[in-house]
Amino acid sequence: QVQLVESGGGLVQAGGSLRLSCAASGGTFSPLHMGWFRQAPGKGRELVATLSRSGIPTYYADAVKGRFTISRDNAKNTVYLQMNSLKLEDTAVYYCAATAAYSAPYDYWGQGTQVTVSS
Repeated sequence: QVQLVESGGGLVQAGGSLRLSCAASGGTFSPLHMGWFRQAPGKGRELVATLSRSGIPTYYADAVKGRFTISRDNAKNTVYLQMNSLKLEDTAVYYCAATAAYSAPYDYWGQGTQVTVSS
């Protein structure tokens, strides 16, 4: 059973940067496809970015293209989300998730980390 723990969230001014981390444990990390989701207050969960097991980004939401970068370090069992040029609308709880099969539903979820962007 894979456990995922996110970190790196916080309060940042618009235009600033944050890097989220998601550490995996309890299973084999390298075969997993990874994703970052977010949920803003009063809104549904939104897929932000996905990354193949080989480390190739496979999806970015239009709202974050050119500003966010997803990556992984298999030696550290960790996936990252580098967020630059943050906007007020990026405020949300960010979740990482993992799936064993590409395009399959995500099986494992973290508890989330809050990102708040202020003006």
